[in-house]
Amino acid sequence: MTIAQSAFSTRSCRYGAEALREAALLIRAGEPVAVPTETVYGLAADATDNSAVAAIYSAKGRPSFNPLIVHVADLDMARRLADFSPIADRLADRFWPGPLTLVLPVRADSGLSPLVTAGLPTVALRLPAHPAMRALIRESGCPLAAPSANRSGSISPTRAEHVLASLNGKVRLILDEGPTSEGLESTIAAPEGDHIRLLRPGPVTAAMLEDATGLPVVSGSDGKIEAPGQLESHYAPSKTVRLNALRAEKDEYLIGFGLMPCHINLSPEADLREAAAHLFAALHIADASATPRIAVAPIPMEGIGAAINDRLRRAAA
Repeated sequence: MTIAQSAFSTRSCRYGAEALREAALLIRAGEPVAVPTETVYGLAADATDNSAVAAIYSAKGRPSFNPLIVHVADLDMARRLADFSPIADRLADRFWPGPLTLVLPVRADSGLSPLVTAGLPTVALRLPAHPAMRALIRESGCPLAAPSANRSGSISPTRAEHVLASLNGKVRLILDEGPTSEGLESTIAAPEGDHIRLLRPGPVTAAMLEDATGLPVVSGSDGKIEAPGQLESHYAPSKTVRLNALRAEKDEYLIGFGLMPCHINLSPEADLREAAAHLFAALHIADASATPRIAVAPIPMEGIGAAINDRLRRAAA
């Protein structure tokens, strides 16, 4: 069953029992719903329903070769969708629920829409920590495919108002639970034999993956799109972005880091976790400013700084 499409305005509702029930009804009717996770807001739909997954791609304008992350309510649900190796089990035990996505061999009997995997033999799975997303999966009774709730390639949403600005009229309902805590999309990792491939850096760092498994972490995917967030140009404002800027030119809005003159500061104390949480919100503010260009201060590459710099590099591409 799919609700007939017609012109509509998007409603943003504060997360609660009544809003959750409405969201689950929409999910079960084949509609996508915007919902917060601890990383960014996601555009969620039934991962087993071809039409529902197609509605995600349509609302975002997302290319169909770009696979989606499937969110699960618990480890049992995850095991019904993918084959877990001992290393995958170790990573799930250590980091789930939380901001780690595992790319694993998809089960032949998973029941997932082939649109979710974009024709790949693997599926990207995450057990989120945010109670709103967990509750929506349980209330809907199905795993939820959920990329970021914004137009494809644009700045990721960390607040409900970011979703509304990007997808008004493309989705019926946004569950609003305030700003997200992590501020960056999940780490994406593929455990493979004697190593782990890091497909997208995020809040769970390479050092954390190595510490949990004792295995080396290698980067890259040989140019193939195996997981979300690998497009060269992504997370991008409408304005040009200059990186590693120590001062603003007269036509630039400067996003700072540490003690420095700037228009907005990701973290005056130079705290990388704080900077990650504020990055996309700052890019939204800079993009809405009157200045025609954006500049961003240098960000150290240590820890989660690698993920921040990954997003900034793609935003500037």
